[in-house]
Amino acid sequence: MITHYHAEGVLAVDTHYLRPRLDASHLMIRDGLAAIIDCGTSFSIPHILDGLTASGLTTNDVQFVFITHVHLDHAGGAGQLMQALPQAELLVHPRGARHLIDPTKLWAGATAVYGEEAMGRLYGEMVAVPADRVVETKDGDTFQLGSARFEVLHTPGHAKHHHALWEPTTRSIFTGDTFGLAYPRYSTDKGPFIFPTTTPVHFDPQAMRSSIERFINLEPRAAFLTHYGRIQNIKRLGKTLLQRLDEHVEIAESAKSFKGTKRHQAIKAKLKETLLNSLFSHGILEDPTLSLEWWETDLELNAQGLSHWLETQG
Repeated sequence: MITHYHAEGVLAVDTHYLRPRLDASHLMIRDGLAAIIDCGTSFSIPHILDGLTASGLTTNDVQFVFITHVHLDHAGGAGQLMQALPQAELLVHPRGARHLIDPTKLWAGATAVYGEEAMGRLYGEMVAVPADRVVETKDGDTFQLGSARFEVLHTPGHAKHHHALWEPTTRSIFTGDTFGLAYPRYSTDKGPFIFPTTTPVHFDPQAMRSSIERFINLEPRAAFLTHYGRIQNIKRLGKTLLQRLDEHVEIAESAKSFKGTKRHQAIKAKLKETLLNSLFSHGILEDPTLSLEWWETDLELNAQGLSHWLETQG
């Protein structure tokens, strides 16, 4: 599934991770050259290459691949994609670079959580990227794509190895996961439904707040979320996202008296209740069972991240 956004010269490619319109790779086209922002899993690469072909481009036209962070739904296919793009450099946060050059520890850590069967089914395999093709970014670094200039913003909160990509000319920003989730399925006449992602193990609410506020202060015309696609009205949505971030923190703190599994269960139960109430207020009237099925992975990961963060607070 491919969606054109002509105003910003961006192509959103569905990576087909888990279900349609959940995970996007964005293709930015400038002066006959391209940059790819996030790449999904190893199974996603044919869809991205099809997007290039649909745009009248070749693999030689891709100048860089920008990985917002090294979680596998964003970066799992980076090695295979780079093999297909002979001219491209891979731009990655310095905290994440080593995991793409040698993905052994990253893969092993995820396998310990999900198991070998699930890893093969969800992610296929992860291939190393040659070190001489990896560029570690600094906050404020700029990169050219034809006549377009991009700026890198280090944006922790979701992960310490997270950065975003800002193009001042079109006022477009590629936010990875720091600006939350906004699945098209849950858009109504009130606009997109936005929800924070507080996954383990690097969730830091104050850092996330600062990163979200940084996005808002740039006054973007459009933001492109990996989960999923283009949104506008960033100031209004950012305010909502900050409110929901505060709700998440309050939910975690309300479970302080619990330990271990009981704490996790208490946080997740309250997250479900809060999500369903928020969806209803947004005009989503579908069977709650369907919503909980769609959001199950996000609720589980958010609960894990909040539980871990609470443990770090002593």
